[in-house]
Amino acid sequence: MPLTFAYGSNLCVASMAARCPRAKRLGLARLPKFRFALLPNGFATLVRDPAAMTPGVLWEVSFGDLAALDRYEGVAEGGYEKLVLPVIRDKGGAVRVLVYLGRPNGSRERAPPGYMESIVAAAAEQGLPRDHVEFLRACGGLVPETPPPKFRAIKNEKII
Repeated sequence: MPLTFAYGSNLCVASMAARCPRAKRLGLARLPKFRFALLPNGFATLVRDPAAMTPGVLWEVSFGDLAALDRYEGVAEGGYEKLVLPVIRDKGGAVRVLVYLGRPNGSRERAPPGYMESIVAAAAEQGLPRDHVEFLRACGGLVPETPPPKFRAIKNEKII
């Protein structure tokens, strides 16, 4: 059965269950040399970056589920393309998987309201690293989960 790497809306367990009822979550993985980005229409994609490592979730899907995932991602319409890339499993070695990459001019529709909020929530729920969850939050222009610490200046006359 095919393996796919999720980094955006496919991180959500409920959404994946609706789209791909036979999908099985295999655990966390990391995709080297790619970083998360947003397309002009607001949908998630990955862009090549030799210094980056994007965390995500590895799914095993049936061939029927894969066809449903292709429809959801708009592969036939040119919204997303599928590449086979190596990911590093958190428990295990490297494995080659399907990764959906958005095309900048692939879709004329806009990301729906709450799109990034759902990605951030799913990333946190899946246990992705906290710094990546905060990065996703910042990409979506969302308020940080915890405000930065406040510093208070202490004036010490003896030091001056």
